[in-house]
Amino acid sequence: MKLFNYFRSSASFRVRIALQLKGLPYDYQPVHLVKGEQTAPAYASLVADPLVPMLEVDGAHLTQSMAIIEYLDETHPEPPLMPADALGRARVRALAQTVACEIHPINNLRVLKYLSRDLGVDEDAKNAWYRHWVRLGLEAVERQLQQPATGRFCHGDTPTLADCCLVPQIFNGQRFKVSFDGLDRTLAVFEACMALDAFQRAQPSQCPDAEA
Repeated sequence: MKLFNYFRSSASFRVRIALQLKGLPYDYQPVHLVKGEQTAPAYASLVADPLVPMLEVDGAHLTQSMAIIEYLDETHPEPPLMPADALGRARVRALAQTVACEIHPINNLRVLKYLSRDLGVDEDAKNAWYRHWVRLGLEAVERQLQQPATGRFCHGDTPTLADCCLVPQIFNGQRFKVSFDGLDRTLAVFEACMALDAFQRAQPSQCPDAEA
């Protein structure tokens, strides 16, 4: 397997966590988003939408982090990243999608670049935009985590798809100095995740293309 990704991409980070949790080896292929390498023909010709991550498996090119992680879970079921029961799976997907569908799409790199480059938004206003929407989304996560099904992790006492999504969002929130005040359950789950080697090995600073 080859994983095409960018060290700071939270979507790529999700997939790296899943691969580490499952103990799956892969070749790391850096694609530098800030330098525009995702639009170069060598990469763009492989995918319908020039984004990361992309997982190359047996000649197939899989895109979208959530689809990639579910593919990994179906083809390498141990340890599972989804609960065994339908209600549990629905809850985990809801938590994951709160991050992946509600927070991330309006705060990713291309959106922030559009705000600055095309709309003329200054740096302070751009960062205020980011903090507002991330904070609002994480407050929704916090409310979901108040349910009894939460354990050491987002759902129970083993990491799931939800944790794969939450941890990268916290990392990015820290970079942009988002306030985490009052998000006690969310931060407790984050700390439990980061106590595991799999999450440590997947973090941006451990990537070959990481920048100081």
